[in-house]
Amino acid sequence: MGEKRTIAVVGATGAQGGGLARAILADAGGGFALRALTRRVDSEKARALAAAGAAVVAADLDDEASLVRALDGAHGAFFVTNFWEHFSPDREKAQAAAMVRAAKKTGVRHAIWSTLEDSRDFIPPSDPRMPTLLGHYKVPHFDLKAESDRVFVEAGVPTTFLLTSFYWENLVHAGMAPKAGADGTLTWAMPLGSAKFPSIAVEDIGRCAYGIFKQGPSLAGRRIGVAGEHLTGAAMAAALGDAIGKPVRYHAVPFDRFRAAGFPGAEDLGNMFQFNVEFADAFCAARDVAATRALNPALQTFRQWLTANAARIPLS
Repeated sequence: MGEKRTIAVVGATGAQGGGLARAILADAGGGFALRALTRRVDSEKARALAAAGAAVVAADLDDEASLVRALDGAHGAFFVTNFWEHFSPDREKAQAAAMVRAAKKTGVRHAIWSTLEDSRDFIPPSDPRMPTLLGHYKVPHFDLKAESDRVFVEAGVPTTFLLTSFYWENLVHAGMAPKAGADGTLTWAMPLGSAKFPSIAVEDIGRCAYGIFKQGPSLAGRRIGVAGEHLTGAAMAAALGDAIGKPVRYHAVPFDRFRAAGFPGAEDLGNMFQFNVEFADAFCAARDVAATRALNPALQTFRQWLTANAARIPLS
């Protein structure tokens, strides 16, 4: 077997990058080696990746020089940003631009950029249906990633644009689990209306990214959306109830009420859910489940994910 091609993974100890890192490590004969990029090379997750065979390298998205060092010699690179860490449009755009410049300088042959739609292509900033946030955006964490798409294109970095979906892990980690009322009845209150909603296990996003790398740079320039299923809120609540062993009632929270919830990012997420609902057909069409399964034959359904993870969902 020839020398393995190195894939540098931003956020290798995080959600999407972590899924990709594990997919690379699990396929010992796949022809790829993992270079895990992280700010904290001594963290427990970083040490676990090193023990599993990864080369763990220090890199910081706010430090372009560190990115250049980390990408040097890599065949491919997976790029992702975390807007929720800082809520800063300027920092989000600067981090994406730094990754682009580093990829260009080091000659990366195939990049994957984890991105999303620009909601303003559907709902202009002047549209009063939802508030405009941070001066320029309808759904900031979508729109900022979409703005950076052109940076990859203009720099000539061979890039596949990966459109992701709502993580089922939000039920575990993001306070989106069903809640018990005064009578003990469990309710899943989410602003999903009655539309179908693309969602996925975060591990499967990483596996899909690996499927893209396996197909190679021929996919550069393509926009590829991924989803495990397209489900209504009511269907998800029914599946949750079956997995938990107690009925779960779905309540469609009004978008304005969700935006007013007061937690960091509530307005952004409220706009996101409204965008997803009002343009559900286009949002689902961009994330074909059969095409996702072709990239990742191990793709999980929501009920399969629940079988393995329902016990982790905090109920209150």
